[in-house]
Amino acid sequence: MVIRFLSPDDSPSEISRIYEQSWKSAYRGIIPQAWLDSIPAGRWADRITKPGMLTLVAEEDGQLIGTASVCRSRWEEYPDHGEIVSIYFLPEYTGRGFGAPLLRRCTDELHARGFSAILLWVLEENTRARHFYEKNGFSCTAAFREDCIGGKMLRELMYSDCAEDL
Repeated sequence: MVIRFLSPDDSPSEISRIYEQSWKSAYRGIIPQAWLDSIPAGRWADRITKPGMLTLVAEEDGQLIGTASVCRSRWEEYPDHGEIVSIYFLPEYTGRGFGAPLLRRCTDELHARGFSAILLWVLEENTRARHFYEKNGFSCTAAFREDCIGGKMLRELMYSDCAEDL
């Protein structure tokens, strides 16, 4: 697998397709199915090149299979933290060992930019993702937020690679 920065040749709609397929697979049984089924093509395309966001892509045999976005924390109470905003793979590539190298690249990029602590948010019910982050050095903090998606209240938990500092 090759992990690289997003290039001008990469199609935002192709990156959005990774998000869309990943959401429909990873959040089945967590987010209401009707909402997942209604995700339009290109939903995330305009967010891929948002100022301040660093987007990475993962390729396997010349095909884009995953993506991740990182930035300075978007949360006022954590101004000195880096944030992993997203890590998504096409469903057929999950569970095959591609996630850890992409996560490691995200943390390396944020540390290289001067962030000593990194945070991310994960749905409480997404036990697969929670296990993945815990296995890769992140810990659940006491922080959480609630969001309504598709008419269902969901809790997101904050994870950090320096949880004792939060």
